[in-house]
Amino acid sequence: MAKIEIYTKAFCPYCTRAKRLLDSKGAAFEEVDISMGGERRAEMIQRANGRTTVPQVFIDDRHIGGSDDLAALDRQGGLDPLLAQ
Repeated sequence: MAKIEIYTKAFCPYCTRAKRLLDSKGAAFEEVDISMGGERRAEMIQRANGRTTVPQVFIDDRHIGGSDDLAALDRQGGLDPLLAQ
């Protein structure tokens, strides 16, 4: 299965939505909580080409985007092939 990383913050409904979608696919993911900022937040911003909102989702180091981007990818049929890699 693909390596999935998701940067999140506590009490973020969009983060919860993205994690639920991944869970529904049976996909294991590494969650990086950036609620307190710091180095991991800076890492996320750099990897996400300046995007500062959460969640930010990466599949095999490919930037997918946020919750809406992940859901759109799934609706278009593009998520399952990425997860199967």
